[in-house]
Amino acid sequence: MYHEPNRQSISMLVRDFYADIRRDELLQPVFDGAIGANWEAHLERMVDFWCSVMLSSSEFKGNVYGKHMGLQGIEAEHFRRWLGLFEAHARRLFATETADAFLAAARRIAASLQYGYFGRVEVA
Repeated sequence: MYHEPNRQSISMLVRDFYADIRRDELLQPVFDGAIGANWEAHLERMVDFWCSVMLSSSEFKGNVYGKHMGLQGIEAEHFRRWLGLFEAHARRLFATETADAFLAAARRIAASLQYGYFGRVEVA
């Protein structure tokens, strides 16, 4: 069953996606190192972020690029894994057109961050 994009379904996407990240051997150390014990606050912030992106809610205030550029040891494989997990969750929860919109936004964000880390896009 597919969901309409709203705060509740975006919260489901964020929470399910980050549950997988916390179990992922490659991504978990990076995220735990950056977030520490503040997972609940991070999840709420990510729900606000994706609501702002997908619903034009303007709930999120922050500097995504600046926050991420402070992380060390980021490699192309981190982006591959992140995008793969995100795509799996978006496609499971939303109809194709909506999932595609989520993925287009995720790929734009990933491309911007990859330019910051590598000077080019490694993973599309």
